[in-house]
Amino acid sequence: MEKDCTTYITEYGILPWLGKTMKWVDIHINTSLKKEGVDLTKKQMLVLKALSMKGPLPQNDLAFITERDKASLARFVNTLEKKNLVARIPSTTDKRINMVHLTKHGEMVFQSTVPIFRKLVLQIQENIPEEELEQVARTLEKIKGNIENLKSGCNSN
Repeated sequence: MEKDCTTYITEYGILPWLGKTMKWVDIHINTSLKKEGVDLTKKQMLVLKALSMKGPLPQNDLAFITERDKASLARFVNTLEKKNLVARIPSTTDKRINMVHLTKHGEMVFQSTVPIFRKLVLQIQENIPEEELEQVARTLEKIKGNIENLKSGCNSN
């Protein structure tokens, strides 16, 4: 028997819905980018965005952005290098650290993909009033805060 949304959230919490929704978002964005002729995934786009906004980043910072372990991240960066989107350059202060730089080609690809990505986000949020989007953002911020408190050993209860 299928449970309604309220019962499901009451019994199991909101986390399954978050996971399912992010999976659907990833699939939709990746499929749509491919249909538009863009040879990028959502995670690759997020890395290009971070590098475009913040400049070169240590490879380990990208592990957090892409939710990857070190070995998987190395393969991920290799893929971006093969596409000439990024370049790994050893840090000038610590040769053990690779700084990942956005190439000129990577910046061009990122800038040309931004309008497509924006359109996809707007399509996903279509028919959802701004107040509801703001409420979702506030709720997610509270969930993030709860997790940060748990990680630091604090408990507000």
